[in-house]
Amino acid sequence: MSRIADVAEAVADVYTWIDAQIAASKATCRACGRCCDFERYDHRLFVTSVELMHFCETVPEPQLRRMPAGVCPYQVDGTCSVYTSRFAGCRIFSCSGQAETQSRLSEEASARFKQICERFNVPYAYLDLKTALNKAPSNR
Repeated sequence: MSRIADVAEAVADVYTWIDAQIAASKATCRACGRCCDFERYDHRLFVTSVELMHFCETVPEPQLRRMPAGVCPYQVDGTCSVYTSRFAGCRIFSCSGQAETQSRLSEEASARFKQICERFNVPYAYLDLKTALNKAPSNR
């Protein structure tokens, strides 16, 4: 297995943990797509360097999409076209979720992603999605 595949697998384990925590909290995603319009919903989605590695490894497209506006470029016809590979912030945030639970999960997920970076000697980065997508090497 390659280093990138190992990182992707470690990130997938964190996502599985997040999904279990969300299920236990009874927060549900209605897949309405409102939170994908970051400017309209008034929030920002942050991603880590290892999440981007996981995303590039698991999404069938060869290149990251640019994000010129405040809407996630992976929202297609009002739904997430990369739902199974979505980032931790997408998994944690829910219209029906509790802010305290979401904050706790975000902090724990960030700590786990930092550990993955240390384990695989990957520089840790924590960027808003728009910046991460627009500055990605494949988009230059």
